[in-house]
Amino acid sequence: MGHLSALISDPAAWAALVTLVAMEVILAVDNLLFISILTNKLPEEVRSRARRIGIGLALILRLGLLSTVAWLVTLNRDLFTVFGFGFSLRELILLAGGLFLLWKATKEIHHSIQPDSHPALFNKNKPSISFASAIAQILVLDMVFSVDSILTAVGMTDNIAIMVIAVIVAVTTMIVAADPLANFVNNNPTIVMLALSFLMIIGMTLIAEGFGHHVPKGYIYAAMAFSTGVEALNIIQRNRHAAALARLGKTSVAG
Repeated sequence: MGHLSALISDPAAWAALVTLVAMEVILAVDNLLFISILTNKLPEEVRSRARRIGIGLALILRLGLLSTVAWLVTLNRDLFTVFGFGFSLRELILLAGGLFLLWKATKEIHHSIQPDSHPALFNKNKPSISFASAIAQILVLDMVFSVDSILTAVGMTDNIAIMVIAVIVAVTTMIVAADPLANFVNNNPTIVMLALSFLMIIGMTLIAEGFGHHVPKGYIYAAMAFSTGVEALNIIQRNRHAAALARLGKTSVAG
């Protein structure tokens, strides 16, 4: 109890908590974006269940990794060297996750541009992936985002309580936002393309970090926020245009 009181009364601990929560929530939204796109391709009656399982796996992985913080530090130790460049387990995980994201996003963009060759993606009554395949892909990305999330936390603080609180807040955000975000993505086709481009950016960032090149995430998220703002304006414009056409149609019928 005394340790908890000291934590609560420590301004530095609060600053670390707020910063870490912000980072964890951003990573959680990235994770949730992928889950939303993937589960929207399942039959409507099982989408929510798939999202809950995906978020549950994310929570289990994050809390499980938090219990092995001492082991996580060893992920940065080089396992082997290629052309003078050392690769650690963390870098291999980031590389694999980045390549998977690039492959998945590129594949979905290709399907979106050429719908005729893959009609299942555009037939909401016919799932284009199986439930097991969706969960398996979510698990892979949960692992990548969990490792990135916890290593970010370890780099910012050595207080386990702060890490646990940040992870719980992030996962709670995922739970609250899961269905609304997935429905919004599903109802706005242009958002899907924007989301896939975000996944490609994140994939490239993970690959760069896998090769030891640190990419300031602030720049990435600032660009994503700007693009989202522009797309929000486009959606507002389209909705107003549709509403104006609807009013015009009613006026014509009444006349």
